[in-house]
Amino acid sequence: MLKLRYLSGRCVHALPALLLLLLTGCATAPVQEMSDARQALLAAEEAGAVDYAGDTLANARAYLGRAEQALSAHDYERARVQAELARAAAREARELALERIERQSRE
Repeated sequence: MLKLRYLSGRCVHALPALLLLLLTGCATAPVQEMSDARQALLAAEEAGAVDYAGDTLANARAYLGRAEQALSAHDYERARVQAELARAAAREARELALERIERQSRE
């Protein structure tokens, strides 16, 4: 147990810095989210999104680019959000492409 005398002087001044370090050290790189976004982009491309949902696919790529920039800057929360947006846009691009291909095959 800490004795009161150890909390005097420099230790008291170091305590807030230590707490801040512990709290900010909890953020981890969004490795899984980045991987999910990349996989969703590949799936969209393989489904024909380049030709049938180009704008939506471009949005997904832009989100992923911003996620990669944020990751490089160690802004993990922003990277996580951008990666999730990239995955959602890529999934939308894939669905649009599949719907448009299906519609075209029926015509």
